[in-house]
Amino acid sequence: MRKLKINSMWITLVFVSCMLCLTSCIKDEAGNKECDILNAWVEGDEYAVYFNDKNQMKVSDISSTETNITFVVRSLLSLSKQIPVCFDLTPGATIEPANGSLQDFTNGPVTYTVTSEDGEWTRQYKVAFIEPTLPTFKFSFEHVETSEQTYSGSYYHIFYEEATTGQRQDIWDSGNSGAALTLSYAQPDAFPTSSVEQGYQGKGVCLKTISAGSLGAMMKKPIAAGNLFLGKFIIENVLTDALKTTRFGVPIDREPVRVTGYYKYQPGDKFTDKDMHEVAGRTDEASIYAVFYRNKDSEGKDVYLWGNDVLDLNKLNTHPQVVKVAKMDKLPPTNEWTRFEMFFEGKDADDEELSEKKFNLALVFSSSKDGALFEGAIGSTLYVDEVEISFEK
Repeated sequence: MRKLKINSMWITLVFVSCMLCLTSCIKDEAGNKECDILNAWVEGDEYAVYFNDKNQMKVSDISSTETNITFVVRSLLSLSKQIPVCFDLTPGATIEPANGSLQDFTNGPVTYTVTSEDGEWTRQYKVAFIEPTLPTFKFSFEHVETSEQTYSGSYYHIFYEEATTGQRQDIWDSGNSGAALTLSYAQPDAFPTSSVEQGYQGKGVCLKTISAGSLGAMMKKPIAAGNLFLGKFIIENVLTDALKTTRFGVPIDREPVRVTGYYKYQPGDKFTDKDMHEVAGRTDEASIYAVFYRNKDSEGKDVYLWGNDVLDLNKLNTHPQVVKVAKMDKLPPTNEWTRFEMFFEGKDADDEELSEKKFNLALVFSSSKDGALFEGAIGSTLYVDEVEISFEK
């Protein structure tokens, strides 16, 4: 009996010791050493407007070797400076800045540090927001020539482009040839549209609203707004139908996404109507807009948009040929070169029709929004430079 009691005591001591050891092992087990980001996403449906597609709001299944996380947004210019990015982390890991905290990504990537559960391991990730890389047309307005002397003894500037092969492309036009009817012995800088040496980079374009003189006043066309557009100015229609002088658009084989560039603008002092009566309380406005439209009708005949139907600046055009429109709702006055950006809104184009160049693109700049109606302020001046049109891939 005594021997059994001793054995029982030893058994009890061994059992207690084992339990203490087991408890100690569980308590002292090392924490998780992993410190990875598994998924990242932008939190909140209100931020969907910054993306072309909601699927782009999340970056999933991030590789364990990847340290750069990139979100593709429509534009950095319009991106909020307070964006919350959330993360799925490996178990027990923590992240700094805090998960879901508001951060500013407009000035470059934000660095996040992930710390493992055991606190011994860290890993840094750079989270960036970028714009998509798209094919572009860039216009720097460096190619300018002076016209031959007009019958009135005046000279004006003509803008053109050069292809990579060096071939001249006369895709730009303005109302300068019409303004020459009322400007005698004037130099290019006296015309509504002229080249300037001090653009945003290199040369730029100056558009200004001027008086059309006594002849213009007599014809109820008292002002001439500076304008530059993709298309053709039809001088023969100046005296009969002014809105039929601007034939907008050039053929295009790709679908536009947005237009960016730089501008400066100051309105003239006194806004007047076509009778040169001052309109109290009204301030002149510049306009920048683009129209993408079908250049063939149902019978295959050529279609052009003109000054009377290209765009109602107060709403999207309802012309049946129009596919997409981009416009600047406001161009605040500024003496500093300021970046502008506008996106095309509308329907998608047919790929086969695009390849056959069944679409035209019009891009229009004007120093007076209602200049085509001969309403505006003499002295209104708009400068533009470094314009870029981005297209679908």
